[in-house]
Order: sequence, then C-alpha cells, then structure tokens
Amino acid sequence: MTFKAEYIWIDGTAPTAKLRSKTKIITGAPAGLDALPVWGFDGSSTNQAEGHSSDCVLKPVFTCPDPIRGGDDVLVLCEVLDTDMAPHPSNTRAALAEVAERFAAQEPIFGIEQEYTFFDGSRPLGFPEGGFPAPQGGYYCGVGADEIFGREIVEAHLENCLKAGLGVSGINAEVMPGQWEFQVGPLAPLEVSDQLWVARWLLYRTAEDFGISATLDPKPVKGDWNGAGAHTNFSTKAMREGYDAIITACESLGEGSKPLDHVKNYGAGIDERLTGLHETAPWDKFSYGVSDRGASVRIPWQVEKDGKGYIEDRRPNANVDPYVVTRLLVDTCCTALEKAGQV
Repeated sequence: MTFKAEYIWIDGTAPTAKLRSKTKIITGAPAGLDALPVWGFDGSSTNQAEGHSSDCVLKPVFTCPDPIRGGDDVLVLCEVLDTDMAPHPSNTRAALAEVAERFAAQEPIFGIEQEYTFFDGSRPLGFPEGGFPAPQGGYYCGVGADEIFGREIVEAHLENCLKAGLGVSGINAEVMPGQWEFQVGPLAPLEVSDQLWVARWLLYRTAEDFGISATLDPKPVKGDWNGAGAHTNFSTKAMREGYDAIITACESLGEGSKPLDHVKNYGAGIDERLTGLHETAPWDKFSYGVSDRGASVRIPWQVEKDGKGYIEDRRPNANVDPYVVTRLLVDTCCTALEKAGQV
C-alpha cells in the first residue's frame, strides 16, 4: 500500500518566513515519526541556498493525520538542515530545542493566540469595494452577517485542526472585520510551536479552497483599525504555584536591553502595530500590569486574585516565529527565576 505525506517546512524569506510544502508518496503501511524518511528540496528557490549548491535537507520533527486528504495520509512538519545534517541558518527550531531542554525542569508551558485577517483579493473580507465598513465596535466576538465575515472558513479550519489532533483550544472573531483568532495550547515550547506552524499551514490551505487568502500582516489596514498579534501566554511550575514568581518573570522582561531584545524579534513591522493605541503598549516602552491590555505584559486579574498562574506577553506580532518567541521567553524568565531561587 501507499500513502501521501505532505512535507511542510519554513523557508528563508526575510523579514518574514513563508511556509512551503510538497507531497511524498511513501510505500508501505503508515508508521510513526521515526519511520518517515528525510527528504530534500531546492533551497535556491526558497531563499535558503545558492544555485551552485542548492540542496537542503528536510528532517521530519512532527507528524499528524492529514485532515484534508483523509485516510492514511499525513502532514509532516520538518526542520531544514544543511547536507552535513547541521541546522540550516534559517532553522530557528534547533535553538529553541536547546533552551527548552536546558530549562525543562521548570516545566514551561505556552498558549499562543494567533490572530489573522482574511482577504478577498486586495480587500479585507467584509470591507466594501471602494470604501470602509462601520467603525470597530460590534465585530469582536460578534454574530450576524452584517458584522461577521468568513465564519464558514474559520469553522472548516477549526475542524481540520481538531481532526489533525492539534491542541487548538478555541476560536473567536476579532476587533476588525474579517479578522479572527485561534488559540493553540497550553503546551510545552516545542509542541506549541510545531503545532502552531501546522495550524498556520492548515489555515492557508483551508482558505485556499474558498478562494480566500489569510494573512498574518500585523497591520493589514492602516489607520484606526486594530492590528493582528500573537499574544503569548506563558508560565512555569513556580509561576503556577506562587505570585512572587509571576512578578519575577515580569520584572525580568523589563530589565536592561531585554525589552528591545525581545521586540526586535517579535515580528516584522512591529512598530506599526505597537503604537500605544488599539490595545497595545508603545514598542519602545516596557510595562506590565494587572488586567491591563495597554501594557506590554498583562497579568490576568484571576492570577492576581489566585496568587498564581501565568502572564500574557501582548507584544508579539501575528507574524512572529513561535520558535523564537517561546525561546526568548523561556530563556529570559527561567534564567531570572533560577537566579532568584524560585524554581
């Protein structure tokens, strides 16, 4: 027998990488991740190699059922390696793996809120031709054909993610027309990042069947319209057990060069979204606060009340690389908690 394996990888496009994929027909009964072969591709066509030495290697790191093809077919997320089997420079997963292993004892967990915007041609879905819809106000978590656009695609994407076994925990309509969100997690750093990349691929692939495109552009419409982020919820075992660790984590994110070290890696175009308006903090000022959606980092009110829980970094753009944002948060916060003896 044979089955189809859709090999998915992250390319070298700058400043924001793209997803690529191609199909491999594999002979034999479907097996686990370790049985999937490495494969290759032309890196000169993906901004990952020069034409005179163009071969790059695909190493499977995560697999799940293919909800679109069905049957025994699978999706296969891959790391990109050079031909000497070392991580390719575009491979951000390898650096996360090292940091996640180093701080595994602190049991870091993430939930990432992926916002995105549907476009019908050059217009956001729901925007009339040659004009603008009513101002923001009724679209967020709204209902009705006058305020909600693209729900059939969102429901199909959710169903595909669940059939694939991904850890998607919810969906909702966002503040701008045609803008939506899905959440992945709570999961460990590598798992949440792998599954978010696959969920993004499924978003693009599902919308493709409807003739609609989805974008992670952080500011898809200029002016008085909300941008699109990837709010990142984070905790460690110590944070889930006590409030002092919550404050230590927040303080560590504001120390020295850390605010800019993070922001410059939180997605291209972040200065267009983090303006201090539309539920954001300015990109060049760090703050944290309880229940404050205008802060860089929000402590949910329930966390303060319970004296334990998690924090929400509201700065990452929708187009952030989840391998990068999870690595930075684990490295910064877990290092600080370790130094403070709060592990």
